[in-house]
Order: sequence, then C-alpha cells, then structure tokens
Amino acid sequence: MINFLNTNEMKKLFFASMIALFAIMTGCQNDDKGIDLAGITISNTAVTLKPGEAEALSLTFFPSNADNQSVTWKSDNEAVATVDNSGTINAVSVGHATITATSIADATLKAACDVTVSWETLNAVSGNVEGVWEKNTTVNVTGHITVPKGKTLTIEEGCQILFSENGVGASHIGIEFMVEGNLYCKGTAENPILFSVTPSKRTAENRFAGFWGGIVGTADCAEMLFEYVIIEYCGSDCVADSPSVLAGVYVAGGDITPHITTFNKNGNYVLTNSILRYGRSDATYFMGGNAVIYNNLFAGIGETGAEAINMKAGCKVDAAFNVIFAPNTNGLKLSSSGESPERPQALVRAYNNTIINSGWRRDGVKGGSVYVEKNALVSVFNNLMVNCKFMAMTPSWNNPTPSAGADNASIIDYNFYCSGSQQSTLAQDNPNTLTSYAGYTSNNSNYWRDGRNSTPVVDQHSIVSTSAGDAATDPKFVNYGFNTVALNAYEYNDSWNFAVQAGSPVLTGAQSNFSGAWTGFYVTTGITILGKEYKTPPPAARFGAKGTE
Repeated sequence: MINFLNTNEMKKLFFASMIALFAIMTGCQNDDKGIDLAGITISNTAVTLKPGEAEALSLTFFPSNADNQSVTWKSDNEAVATVDNSGTINAVSVGHATITATSIADATLKAACDVTVSWETLNAVSGNVEGVWEKNTTVNVTGHITVPKGKTLTIEEGCQILFSENGVGASHIGIEFMVEGNLYCKGTAENPILFSVTPSKRTAENRFAGFWGGIVGTADCAEMLFEYVIIEYCGSDCVADSPSVLAGVYVAGGDITPHITTFNKNGNYVLTNSILRYGRSDATYFMGGNAVIYNNLFAGIGETGAEAINMKAGCKVDAAFNVIFAPNTNGLKLSSSGESPERPQALVRAYNNTIINSGWRRDGVKGGSVYVEKNALVSVFNNLMVNCKFMAMTPSWNNPTPSAGADNASIIDYNFYCSGSQQSTLAQDNPNTLTSYAGYTSNNSNYWRDGRNSTPVVDQHSIVSTSAGDAATDPKFVNYGFNTVALNAYEYNDSWNFAVQAGSPVLTGAQSNFSGAWTGFYVTTGITILGKEYKTPPPAARFGAKGTE
C-alpha cells in the first residue's frame, strides 16, 4: 500500500532539504576560500646528539588554524643525521647536518634545525684550558681561552671547537685562543679537527667576517702541532682588551689576528695535512720558531690584504708541497722584519708549492705570488705559480738590511710562471696587469731578473708563459679551469685536482740537484713533537706540489 505525503509534510521536507543544501554550499564556499599558512617555527633550532641518539622536533604553524599544515622533512647530510616524516632526528655519525621542514602548500615557508653529532659536548668554555679534549668532542667556546704556561692541551681526532660569533663583552671582542704552554692537535685524514663557528654562519657572505681571533702562540709557547686540522672564519680586530694585545703580540687598532701566530724564537711548530681557509688576515704569521709547513691547503686568505705564509725574523722554516689558492696578496711573504740581536735573521726554504690566483684581490701592486724583503735569507725554487698577478718580487735587492732588501745570498730561481687567458675586471689592472702574462712581463721595479735592475740574479732559469693562455705552459691539471676560473675567484671547489696529467710541462725543467741551500732544513733531521719526528719531504724534480696521480 502506498502512503502519500500530505501538503504540510511535503513543505516540511522541502524546507529541510533546502537548509541542508545551503549548509553544504556554505561549507564548499569556506573550503574554496581556505586559510593560508603564513609561517612555521620549529621547537629547537640547534641540537647536539651523540651517535645513536634521537630527538623529536615539533612545529608551530601560523595561523594555528591554517588548512594545510603538511610539511616535508629533509636532512642535508644523512651520513650524519636522518629525519623521519614525523620530525624525529636520528643521529648517525659525528659531524653536522641541517634538518629542514618545508611547507607543501608554500615551499618558501621553512624551518630549520642545526644538528651537531658528537660523542661529548663541553659548553660555555672560557678561561684556562688544559688536559685532553677526547675524540669527537664538541667544544662550544664563549670566552677567551688560554693554555697556561707550563701546561698542555691535547685535542684528539674529530673534535670540533666552535667559537661564539658574539665575542666577549658589550663590544663583542673576537674570542682568541692563546697558547702560553703547549698545544697538540692530532686529527686524522678520516676524522680531522675543526676550529670554526656555528654551522649556520659558514656561508659565502661570511667568508671574511672574522668571527673569532685565531690561535696565538705567545713568547712562552714551546710547541704547537697541527696535524689534519681545519681552521676557518677567523680574523677579528685587535683591540685594547684583546689577549694578544695584552700579551704584546699584536697592536690595538691596526692588527687583525691570523689563523695561527707564533712568537717564540725557540719554539717548535708543525703544520701538516691541514686546511686553513676563509680568514680576514694571514693564514700563518710566524714571528719566531723552528717550523715545518707542508702538505697543506690554504684557500681564500685575506680580505683586503694578507698572505698565506708570512714569515718574520726569528724563524727557521721549511714550507713545501702546499697548495695555496687565492691569497689576497702573496702566497709567500718572507721577511726578516723585526731582526735584532735578540731575534735572529729569518731563514726560509720554500719549494714545490703551487700558488694560484694570488694578488688579484689586493688594491695596488704590492704583491702577487712571492715577496722577499728585509734581510730574509731564503731558497725559493721549484714552485708553480698559476695565474698570479706578478712574478717573485725582491725590492731593494742590492741593499740587504732588516729595513730594506733581502739577503743577496738568497736563491729565487727555477720557478714556473704560467698565465691563462683570463683578464682582470679591475680598472687598476688595465693595461699593465690585465692578464697574468702582462703582470709577469711588466716593467716592475721590484723584479730582479733578465738583466733588469743591474745583476740578473732572480729567476734566471725560471719558465714563464710567452702569452696569455700559452698552451705550451698550460700545466694540464687533472681538474682545474686554467683558462676559465676568474682571476679574483676565492671560493675553493673541492672537486679541483691539482695533480697533473702525463706530458705536463711542469714535470721537466725544474732544479734536480738537491744539496746545500737547494733542500729543506728539516729533510734529514726533523722536528720531534710528542715522540714523533716530522721531516719535511725532500724536494721533487718538478714544479709544484703535485705530480701525476
């Protein structure tokens, strides 16, 4: 039997249907409008974990009722730390990673967390330090630190020493690492020691920010060892309250701290298999001591001046088999400045170094590869200069005094100067130093070669490109843009390989008779630190730091 609705019931049903339809349409209109996400914050912007530990991150969305709160989580270094879809970090191995949460609705909205994975963390470190910083420890330094006289600090492999960019006090004085006793940094190739700043500050814009004050060995510092160490982002201004100024090492208002300073003429220092990069001042500034500097990489040294290897009176140093990329002024500055009866003549032997792009970021014409002056007694041979601004300069050669020229008994010869076709973009370089070749062949009053300036005693047997882009003097590196990398480039590319291919011209024509001054001071008897003897590798009968692979 079929029941028919009466008129009132039909009206009620009609109105109910219309209300339901209106509600559905209103809901659809709200969905169409939506509430857009405006921002994301993360529960922790920096965490430190030990390998195997985990930590869950959470997010806060603005506004809190935004419709699409979905994100993707990503780690930029999964060998160090991974992250799952819920934001839980899992620490894998020692190092640094950045965890980023990115909005699916708007990829410009992100939140990030710096992750440090280490075995132990020492926080708010300042004042006197000694003893042992054990393997893979992270040390967060918030004030000046000092190894006291007669004390020792040993830093083991994998340690990361991070200096606060906030500095000390209201004026934010750059934090300095003073060494009055002994400092032993013993990294490994697989697990080097790092002296740096917070990972988020290690950007291209901050290459010359000079966040901290470097490592300063004082007049009492007997020994320092840097083996498989990375030092970066240093070079703060010296001010009246800087420890290095109070110790009489530097002067307030004029000096900028290098990566490594020495001041003890009787000290013993070793720098090997290390990387010194991105500092406002010199990489090494040695005002005394017996030292070997070999198998290192120097990159992006100096903002408006400075050298990679800068040696002064009181030093007896071998510098060999180093790769030096883009020092602001010179790869090697060898001077006996400061010589006195108490501080003896600077003695330096520098051979088989490769120096690239030197001198192009310096205003004027002060340097551009090697600079030897002020009574320094040196041997500079079998070095390879690539796209540097000038050949070796020896101002006042015939006036060897601590205030003028180098010791005339110095050897500066059998070097290789090659020029790519790149041109400088600076007005000051046009036309005399527009290319490396133009700089090499310019009528420079500081050149003492080819019969210029009286006696031809410097670079008599050296090889020089015959034109910009001379194919015959292309060193044929395994991987480097000899004719393409800009002259003023300073960002180092880890893919570059400065070994040379078979048939490279740098493999022939070098000095091969290694005796007397044509060898290193510490080739036979090295410098012994902690029971290990560090000998300078003997010279190689080729130009540059690298042969064929």
